[in-house]
Amino acid sequence: MCKDPVGQQVTDTGTAGVIARPPLLFLAALLLGLASDYLLPLRFAVPQAGLAHWIIAGALILIGLGLFAAGIRDFSRAATPVPTNEPTRALVTTGIHGWTRNPIYLGMFLVYGGIGVAARSPWILILALPLAITIRYGVVAREEAYLERRFGAAYRDYKARVRRWL
Repeated sequence: MCKDPVGQQVTDTGTAGVIARPPLLFLAALLLGLASDYLLPLRFAVPQAGLAHWIIAGALILIGLGLFAAGIRDFSRAATPVPTNEPTRALVTTGIHGWTRNPIYLGMFLVYGGIGVAARSPWILILALPLAITIRYGVVAREEAYLERRFGAAYRDYKARVRRWL
């Protein structure tokens, strides 16, 4: 983890200015998907909810929760806030963040998909694409620009070493 890297002047103390808090975006997509299932029902591609269906849904949710929790733990250990509306105090580059730059969002996507599979909701799964585009360009792109302004070369080095998603 890198706190105000040696020789690195921190020039931006603001926030990323994301379009909305990511958990609210996921919740909105989930509720919109459930409402759409009710108002415009579509047939789910898998005919019956068998054991494999529940194993897949459960695995997605559990893996997602694990990634989410590991990302939160890394932020807590670095004493930097998780909410996007607060200034970042540290560049977190170790733990799960050494694998993926966005483990919390990746975890949220897996939980979201797992809920869609468990609920047998075509609309929740269809809305994953516009949700992914919104998160990528309305949240992640803004966070990346903010972190580059804030941490400069240290963030660019991290970005070169670790993939955005997987």
